[in-house]
Amino acid sequence: MTEDGGARGDEAITIVLADDHAVVRSALRMLLEAEPEMEVVAEAGDVESAARYVLGHKPRVLILDLNMPGKPSLQAIPEIRHASPETRIVVLTMQEDPAFAREAMQAGVLGYVLKEAADGELVRAVRMAAEDRTYLQPEVGARLAAEPAGPPDDLTDRELEVLRLIALGHTNGEIAEQLFLSVRTVESHRAHIQQKLRLTTRSELVQYALQRHLLDV
Repeated sequence: MTEDGGARGDEAITIVLADDHAVVRSALRMLLEAEPEMEVVAEAGDVESAARYVLGHKPRVLILDLNMPGKPSLQAIPEIRHASPETRIVVLTMQEDPAFAREAMQAGVLGYVLKEAADGELVRAVRMAAEDRTYLQPEVGARLAAEPAGPPDDLTDRELEVLRLIALGHTNGEIAEQLFLSVRTVESHRAHIQQKLRLTTRSELVQYALQRHLLDV
């Protein structure tokens, strides 16, 4: 089922909302469209429909339930990202196991929100994803952080701190403020990290941090 909303201007955060429960979709749509810049352009009840609507609408954000009929959502994420690279994905799920969060974010999603906290967390996650920033539900992030850290690959302690904050979605300015550094110094650290790891994009850095259990809260 699709439900096209009225245009809210060029700055609107357009959203495809995918959940197999119509009542949940209705509640989430009301929550999202209460925000002046957010517009739900389509709703889907299964993964195949979600992928089709993303291809047709090219939304800024796809909100994707992990447990829907048909093709597994995690399996579809790389295909959806390939079909619409400009669409950022926020997962909405009941899965608290950090293994699911790690797998989802390694697949390229930018947000991971538990359904029980959707009212307070989903809008924030969508905004951050639209800005190409990462949002991980704090409870899940705490579980990830409690797991043993992986090898630093010659990164210094300061570079590891910067990398963790990058993976958590912070801007260079926010990282500078938190670590009491200049923005130029943060940019230098980031360049050194990318050079050492041979990675170029934020998404690649996030995936690296997740794969090596480097994420901190």
